[in-house]
Amino acid sequence: MLSFPSTLRIFIALEPCDLRAGMNTLHAFVADKLKENPKDKALFVFTNKRRRLIKVLHFDGTGLWLMTKRLEEGTFFWPKAAQEGQVKLELKPEAFTLLTDGIDMHGARPRGWYER
Repeated sequence: MLSFPSTLRIFIALEPCDLRAGMNTLHAFVADKLKENPKDKALFVFTNKRRRLIKVLHFDGTGLWLMTKRLEEGTFFWPKAAQEGQVKLELKPEAFTLLTDGIDMHGARPRGWYER
């Protein structure tokens, strides 16, 4: 289980991206597309088109982390842009936990494939 402080900022890229990319490509994506500083102490979360894989980029002050989670069944819930042209969404740590645990954030209920 991952846990993060409540003050940690978490951004998700709303559009899927090619997750064959490594940390250098995602680092550039954060700066160029999301218009955020990749060296801020924040999490930057990406998914692929199928939403079965996420990658999380995090700079902890000493180095860059790249975390990956692949679902064996089902897909991650992924929010949609509220406005045209919106490329990112900021989540609270609690919402990020729901997302990574397979909870549908619309109804706050486990997805059909979810088992604890």
